[in-house]
Amino acid sequence: MNKTFKKMLVSGAAFALLGGVLAGCGGLKGDAGKATKDDDGKTLLMYQIGDKPENYDQLMEVANKRIKDKIGYKVNLQYIGWGDYEKKMSVITSSGENYDIALAKNYVANAQKGAYADLTDMLPKYAKESYDMLDEAYIQGNTVNGKLYAMPVNGNVYAQQVLSFNSTFLDKYNLDVSNVKTLADMEPMLKVIKEKEPNVVPVAAGSGWRVIRDIEYVMDDKVPLAVDIHGDTTKIINPYETGDGVIPDLKTMHKFYELGYVAKDAATSNTDYNLESDTWFARIETQGPYDYGDTLLTRAAQKPIVSRPITSPIKNTANARMANFVVSNNSKNKEKSVELLNLLNSDPELLNGLVYGIEDETWKKLDNDRVELLKAYGPKNHMSAWNTGNNEIVYLEKSITDEQIEKRKESIENAEKSPLLGFNFVTDNVKTELTNINNVMSQYLDGLHTGTLDPDKALPEMNQKLNGAGLEKVRAEMQKQFDEFNKSKK
Repeated sequence: MNKTFKKMLVSGAAFALLGGVLAGCGGLKGDAGKATKDDDGKTLLMYQIGDKPENYDQLMEVANKRIKDKIGYKVNLQYIGWGDYEKKMSVITSSGENYDIALAKNYVANAQKGAYADLTDMLPKYAKESYDMLDEAYIQGNTVNGKLYAMPVNGNVYAQQVLSFNSTFLDKYNLDVSNVKTLADMEPMLKVIKEKEPNVVPVAAGSGWRVIRDIEYVMDDKVPLAVDIHGDTTKIINPYETGDGVIPDLKTMHKFYELGYVAKDAATSNTDYNLESDTWFARIETQGPYDYGDTLLTRAAQKPIVSRPITSPIKNTANARMANFVVSNNSKNKEKSVELLNLLNSDPELLNGLVYGIEDETWKKLDNDRVELLKAYGPKNHMSAWNTGNNEIVYLEKSITDEQIEKRKESIENAEKSPLLGFNFVTDNVKTELTNINNVMSQYLDGLHTGTLDPDKALPEMNQKLNGAGLEKVRAEMQKQFDEFNKSKK
């Protein structure tokens, strides 16, 4: 995926709509320590990722009034910037620092270490309303050694990759994308753009871009071991040595690169191809049910974006863990913390006041749980929906139709579950090999996926190095554990 829009994978287009700003923010010391002492200890300390909204104090004043009325506590919500969150939470977790709630990072490892409270029985008891609204995939995807340690935000429980096209050029050259199903299908259109729009990049590929097939990695793409969703779903494969894996698309991308459809410096480029600009023609995006097709991408771009799916809608572990909130095992307020999580995920008045901003200033509620965004609405005066609370109770913009809502519900119900859903690979026996494999992959990933490297030459070399790094040992260990996982499901 285009590195610029890896951020969109986290949230889908809804993230752009609801204003997630991805710059880092400063440290925490000061407010965090002070706030836990407010209200005779009746304040919960909660860590969140991203930038603090500019009207944070006003948002929290309104929110805390309702939270205090409902559960007798307030919340001190502390933001940590995107670039710092994982590192700072690792320090907070390993040091045993006292906090109550946090957006989880390294969820499985920290759960296995005992850093998080066991919520298996607490969620049905103290957060029954929210818990009952969760798709079963969330439960399966977050169960670790038979226990549940997270309250996941109910949102895009499935995702699929799409090729998205800039309508400026579709309209200008009367290009039809209705039959596009693969990267290769784009070639005639890319030729038109290359010949007639010299200042436009036909394919917006850069560092971090990945070709996408119905291949699901057990860990991530730096460990090339996966399951073919449409093949033998009990077998762990290396998709870089299997003809039906990613190899056909790698060859297509190399052809595009040689034809000039991809920037020459794509493998190392951090160029931003902004969604709303006319610097690009085609890109890869991620969409889920709450994106309502191209509705939210179109809003973010301020012009029509037309997309075609290239993967199947799959409920997988990554989506199940997209926004997990956990309770610290050191928290002295575990029950109240779960009550707060329930409130954030079941109280429409509270949640919508956070994700849209101050009512009648940035938004106005209409009939039938619809909203109209006012002129004052902007990216910095509200919180983002994907990592705040239950998307099912977020009011919809007035442009979303009842038919779209029904289609969303049907799509969630009909989406397949990944064969890897809930599988947690224990890496204890292969840590050295995994480090070596990561080092090998870092030499080839961007070059192969942007088409810069010729796969006919690079893949044999890469696979030889992977074998030397211990890939087969890891695959065998992974297959053994996966076999045991599948037996346990029967």
